[in-house]
Amino acid sequence: MPALPEIEVLRRDLDREVVGRRIKEAEVRPGSPAMKIIKRHGRRKEFQDLLAGARIDRVRRSGVYLELELDNDRSFVVGLGPSGRLVKTSVSEAIVPHTHLVISFTIGGQLRLIDPRHAGEAFSWPTGELKQLAELTDFAVDPFESPLTWQHFSYLLQERHEILKKALADPRFIVGLGDLYADEVLFTAGLRHDHASNHLSAQDVRRLYRSLMETLNEALKARGTSLQGDGFVDLDGRPGAFQLELKVFEREGQPCRRCRHPIVREKIDGTYSYFCPQCQS
Repeated sequence: MPALPEIEVLRRDLDREVVGRRIKEAEVRPGSPAMKIIKRHGRRKEFQDLLAGARIDRVRRSGVYLELELDNDRSFVVGLGPSGRLVKTSVSEAIVPHTHLVISFTIGGQLRLIDPRHAGEAFSWPTGELKQLAELTDFAVDPFESPLTWQHFSYLLQERHEILKKALADPRFIVGLGDLYADEVLFTAGLRHDHASNHLSAQDVRRLYRSLMETLNEALKARGTSLQGDGFVDLDGRPGAFQLELKVFEREGQPCRRCRHPIVREKIDGTYSYFCPQCQS
């Protein structure tokens, strides 16, 4: 599932590639799965008409949602969900299976939303009312946007009263971190997944805070993580490279890159945590 670094990669790509372009037409591809993508709109034509003719003035990100602000006082909002891809193509490029939405520009090709699981969404919304949508704002920390000191981070962790992995992977706490980045952050910080969030020393919190920012920024530099299957691709259809740098996630039984002891996988609260029992305490 695209997480925070991947969505931020797309935001920056979109900012570079589509701002200033005018939408010629928006096509919701025929078929019921496509209508699930635009479930907030009653009819295909309603959604298409709200986008047609509008110019993209700005690209923003609210959590893991992308907002393309238009010159008609509305925004085109995209949530990729677990398997969605947003790619920019030429008009002549073949339309691949599971392409549900095609945005054509007056100049400069197309923007296509591809989603094999039909779990993402796209909608048009009045720009001034976006902050009223809970899914765009229901989180405490966005590490790429929110000014965050380690002292405030410590306060937030104290309030959680739960194990670190659960706290870090909770999208209502740190948006878009997920299991993968939570495991990587904890490894770099040298902390176990089952360490209580409200029993951390000041030194622990500093290490965790530093690891959080470093891991996410390194993933951003590598243009995201692309695993097997429906892995993430950027706006040009290219995969990220951070999967080559993963220290623990999905490396069960493989040697730790730091101490050479085997990486362990442990089930916890319905999911798995990957960690090195020698390097994390």
